[in-house]
Amino acid sequence: MKQKKNGRKIVYILLYVLIFLLLIGTSLYFFDKKKESNIPNDTIVEEKEPDVEEPKREEYNLRLGMIGDALYHTGCYKDGLQSDGTYNFDKQLADITPIVRGYDLAYYNQETILGGVELELSSYPNFNSPQEVGDAFVKAGFNLVSLANNHTLDKGQKAILNSAQYWRKQTNVMTAGSYDSFEDKARSHIGEKNGITYAFLAYTYGTNGIPVPKGKEYLVNLFDYEKARADIEAVRDQVDVVLVSMHWGVEYTHVPTQEQRKQAQFLSDLGVDVIIGSHPHVIQPIEHIGKTVVIYSLGNFISGQDDLMKRIGMIASVDIHKVVEDGVTTISVDNVKGDLVYTERTAGFRNFRILPFYKMDNSILPNYINVKTKYESIINKTNDPNIQVGTLSSDDEVNI
Repeated sequence: MKQKKNGRKIVYILLYVLIFLLLIGTSLYFFDKKKESNIPNDTIVEEKEPDVEEPKREEYNLRLGMIGDALYHTGCYKDGLQSDGTYNFDKQLADITPIVRGYDLAYYNQETILGGVELELSSYPNFNSPQEVGDAFVKAGFNLVSLANNHTLDKGQKAILNSAQYWRKQTNVMTAGSYDSFEDKARSHIGEKNGITYAFLAYTYGTNGIPVPKGKEYLVNLFDYEKARADIEAVRDQVDVVLVSMHWGVEYTHVPTQEQRKQAQFLSDLGVDVIIGSHPHVIQPIEHIGKTVVIYSLGNFISGQDDLMKRIGMIASVDIHKVVEDGVTTISVDNVKGDLVYTERTAGFRNFRILPFYKMDNSILPNYINVKTKYESIINKTNDPNIQVGTLSSDDEVNI
């Protein structure tokens, strides 16, 4: 009897424990629910789909400006002679400097060798110019210089050695086309600006019958199709753009020759982006061959020549764009422009200065509006809608 009572007690105790545990469990459940309901909406963590990474896009831009021949006849360099016997040519470039400094890369052709006063200064037919000419151009902002032209050998090897040594000191300037050794010639012709890499090469058709000394072919880059092919193919895949200066054509004609056009097509087929022409001493058209911008001749920038057509040159410019998106690089060359410049001087070949046409008036050049219209029509002879003519203005100047 006693055992039955004890058994019932155990059963009752177990029931009480079970009920007690059920009550505690129920209380905890409702407590957690209440706690969840009191969480502010903005703190409730919701599951989200993984973020999709946007394609990465990077853009780079570079402005290239180009002018033609620095052809320093006697009057040009005597105009820079100072009372103390030194030379300074800053005034000649003062009106163009605010434009040049607006370009990231600025090109010109140093037509006359900078052998310096150590050698006798001279004019046509065998030129030698003061090295202070280079000082003025570098100070103005030019940083790409072609040294390959028909006057490169005018004063022989010594002048070229002097020139090479001078340009080597200009650390922010890249030259091409004439060297003082094979080692110098083999140096890199690749540069970088604003995240855009470029290669710069220069060639001339000849040297006025002066033979290049055998074994010293480095003195001047004579154009040869296979040599140019090898040079361009060596750099084409290493850079974003290839720039080639060509001293070619026939003097004093506004019409490119068939040989110029043949060479331009050849260079375009090799992937050259911009061809920069000189030698005719007058302006010739800008055209497109495929994606290649071809400036057949920029004309004279400064010279002592008399004829009007030899005193009117061109300042050309292009914008180079680079877009890198999702690992793919796209290069474009656009905003192609051509504008006129004029070499003004006073009687006796004094007070030379280069004027953009937006600074011209009839007191400087009578009937300059008609002259402007005539020569601008040469620049865009094919009426290419992608070539702008006569748009340069004071808005393109930078503060200096």
